[in-house]
Amino acid sequence: MKKLIALALCMFFLAGCNTVHGFGQDVKKVGEKMEGASKK
Repeated sequence: MKKLIALALCMFFLAGCNTVHGFGQDVKKVGEKMEGASKK
């Protein structure tokens, strides 16, 4: 039972890391677009 809980927690944290990483990329793209628009 403990192994199952540990596995579930690991999967949760790994999925969270991927989500945060993707969110960071989205924020970066928005920042680049704003920077490009301000240079025009």
